[in-house]
Amino acid sequence: MSRQRVRECYYTILEVQRTATSEEIKKSYRKLAIKYHPDKNQGNKEAEEKFKELGEAYEILSDQQKRALYDQHGHAAFDRRAGGGAGGFQGDPNDVFRQAFGSGDLGSIFEQMFGMGGREEDPSGQGRGSDLRYNLEITLEEAVNGVDKQITVTKPGTCPDCQGNGAEKGSKRIRCIQCAGRGRVVMSRGIFSIQQTCPRCEGSGEVVDKPCKACRGDGRTNQTSTISLRIPPGVDHGTRLRSTGNGEAGQRGGDAGDLYVVLHVAEHPVFKRDGDDLLCEVPIAFTQAALGAEAEVPTLGGKASIRIPQGTQHGTLFRIKGKGVKNVQGYGVGDLLVRVAIEIPTKLNAGQKAALEAFAQMCDEDVHPQKKSFFERAKEFFS
Repeated sequence: MSRQRVRECYYTILEVQRTATSEEIKKSYRKLAIKYHPDKNQGNKEAEEKFKELGEAYEILSDQQKRALYDQHGHAAFDRRAGGGAGGFQGDPNDVFRQAFGSGDLGSIFEQMFGMGGREEDPSGQGRGSDLRYNLEITLEEAVNGVDKQITVTKPGTCPDCQGNGAEKGSKRIRCIQCAGRGRVVMSRGIFSIQQTCPRCEGSGEVVDKPCKACRGDGRTNQTSTISLRIPPGVDHGTRLRSTGNGEAGQRGGDAGDLYVVLHVAEHPVFKRDGDDLLCEVPIAFTQAALGAEAEVPTLGGKASIRIPQGTQHGTLFRIKGKGVKNVQGYGVGDLLVRVAIEIPTKLNAGQKAALEAFAQMCDEDVHPQKKSFFERAKEFFS
């Protein structure tokens, strides 16, 4: 006696929950259908069967009435032998596939499946040059104050021999034989037919009979150029500056791309940056902290002083207004935050040690209120 195959739940086949929306079901089907399409998995019977199952599941769950019947009765609702009035899966899975994507999407799906297709080209054959990225390291001072920089970039530039048209002097343009002058060719694969830019003439419909020897018909050669760049005050790590027209030259006289300069701010030995504020840590003697004092602190523009009150604790933060970073958008200037670090003496001579021991003997609990408070809270652990 043969065993009947257990039919898998449609929701499981489409990898969605029963509460999934119609859009979620469609999105999951499209993803899986591309993955298991027979044209992408030629000779793979398992993928072909999976594609059919996906079509069957999507045909039912994408229809609100059929989905309601399936939710109530399961597969029995569409089993003719069980009397299901709606009928089972009758369609071609390829038809379901086309309906799920629509004719407008088939080009992009074709490219996803087979890695084909290309960018749209200008009918004249001119193409805009690609944008370029340049990583530039600057100092914190340069980021805060602004600076003029010169950078050297090697990139495709307009060929000086043919002035960018890709042709030898005296040559002429003739009709492209691959696309018959249309600039487009038709590629077919399985159930798909799609037009794409002609790879020979790159969409212009014409080619030169004698390409320029210097650039081999491309209209561009690699060139090194020096570019002046103004970095405004207040830029930060990761800021991207655009230099219009300083990317790759366009093909056959097309517009040049842009150059994007990405800034990387080097670490500073004294200051750290937090938005428009600067932070530095300044060591002070414990006597300054205990007795109070005036302390000099560094800023990016020179020196400043802060008043340390008597009894200042380690890690206390002081704010100096307007000594931070100018906002790059012009929204004011940040502050300098100074954190004091109390330095404990590590080398004492006999006289210093004796003085400290005498001082310690004169200290009672009122001299160290934090110590007193701590032991009061923790006394149960010392009982």
